[in-house]
Amino acid sequence: MSIRTLVFTLLATLTCAVPVFADEASADKTTLDNFLVSDIVSKFYKSAYGYAVFPTIGKGGIGIGAAHGPGRVYRGGKKTGDVTMTQVSIGFQLGGQAYSQVVFFEDKRAFEEFTSGQFEFSAQAEAIAITYSAGAQAGTDGASASANANQQETNYYKGLIVFTMGKGGLMYQAALGGQKYNYTASK
Repeated sequence: MSIRTLVFTLLATLTCAVPVFADEASADKTTLDNFLVSDIVSKFYKSAYGYAVFPTIGKGGIGIGAAHGPGRVYRGGKKTGDVTMTQVSIGFQLGGQAYSQVVFFEDKRAFEEFTSGQFEFSAQAEAIAITYSAGAQAGTDGASASANANQQETNYYKGLIVFTMGKGGLMYQAALGGQKYNYTASK
């Protein structure tokens, strides 16, 4: 079995293991509500110019990894378009997982940059992992110190901040790889 086949199989398995929602709006609301349990996320939600919600992103890999998931972008509580996140990474990694992600935009400039069509985070960008109990860890893929203890240090990076929440699966990873977003405006 090739590595590509194995990664695809892992991602397909994870996609089948996550809850199915009646519609996109319901999935987005449920996902956002899960994140808003955290005071840290609520702070950014209240002041953000806009945000992107990804109810389920599937991720898997053995040496070479991939992640992919659809989402929607909102401004003023109204959907402005659809977005997909794709990530390819190379390095020490094994397993698969499913997670949700929310990206908040600090201002109009950050919103427009993200929604310009194709956007990619640099390797220096970090996500903040939020657990269902609203405890958090800051750092790429959830490594490092508690976000609750470092709330004052939790800030936008180039006008964006990303929060992730695991949904299931197990993945051991020490790999670098940028997330790419493709946005399509609503008609």
